[in-house]
Amino acid sequence: MALRGVWQLQKLLVNYCDWGGSSRGIRAFMETYLSALKEKNPQLEVVTELVRGQHPNLKGIYKNHNERVVCVRNLPPEDILLQATRLRNSLGRKVVKLRTRHVTKRPSVQGTWTTEMKM
Repeated sequence: MALRGVWQLQKLLVNYCDWGGSSRGIRAFMETYLSALKEKNPQLEVVTELVRGQHPNLKGIYKNHNERVVCVRNLPPEDILLQATRLRNSLGRKVVKLRTRHVTKRPSVQGTWTTEMKM
């Protein structure tokens, strides 16, 4: 995703094994979709790494120095393309769990409204 017009994903690492059965989908992805992905995203550096004996994964490196790793073991090429576009479209921020459902900078003086309040 672009933040103020700048794409946040800098590099996409594609790790795969050349003989493993779980890497069958990513090898087909590299033959069919990877060149089109590179052409559509010239701002993105795509690197393929041969790692023998390991399950395949996609690793996104973002401008804010965060990394996201997605395991693509036994996935078809279309799903791997979907995961790669999700990595491209995300900002690379860490996920923060909210403590409450209601988030505001100025909390109410009267308290939080609930459905159990009587009038």
